[in-house]
Amino acid sequence: MLQVLSPVPGTAVAMSEVPDPVFAQGMVGPGAAVRPAPHPQEAVAPVSGRVAKLHPHAFMVVADAGRGVLVHLGIDTVKLDGAGFDKLVDEGAHVEAGTPVIRWDPAGIEAQGLSAVVPVVALDADAAAVGAPAEGEVAAGGALFTWS
Repeated sequence: MLQVLSPVPGTAVAMSEVPDPVFAQGMVGPGAAVRPAPHPQEAVAPVSGRVAKLHPHAFMVVADAGRGVLVHLGIDTVKLDGAGFDKLVDEGAHVEAGTPVIRWDPAGIEAQGLSAVVPVVALDADAAAVGAPAEGEVAAGGALFTWS
């Protein structure tokens, strides 16, 4: 059982509430999302493993068992071309769950007319293998969902 942690502080919501059909319909994979607290913060690694992909607005950590977890900071934030995001680790780095990966400001994202919601996706997972997500307030590094 892999415990997937919330990368940001905020309110846990179902993936179906993400304002993007690719995430909301589970096309990327099952998981959960977090409506982040509206202040500058650091997004942390949801699992321990290797940072397999690192973009200013998104990252993927592959756990030792080979399971990849995608964190996407906001919706359509790729359009910002990295503005407002600071990478704190390098692609390929090994991180422990809870390690800060990217510094960002969700309020700044929303001020530009974009959603700051953060999908957290269990890549290549069967939906039945992902446990019910946390409900209500979650802390960065707090339990978000399990992946069996």
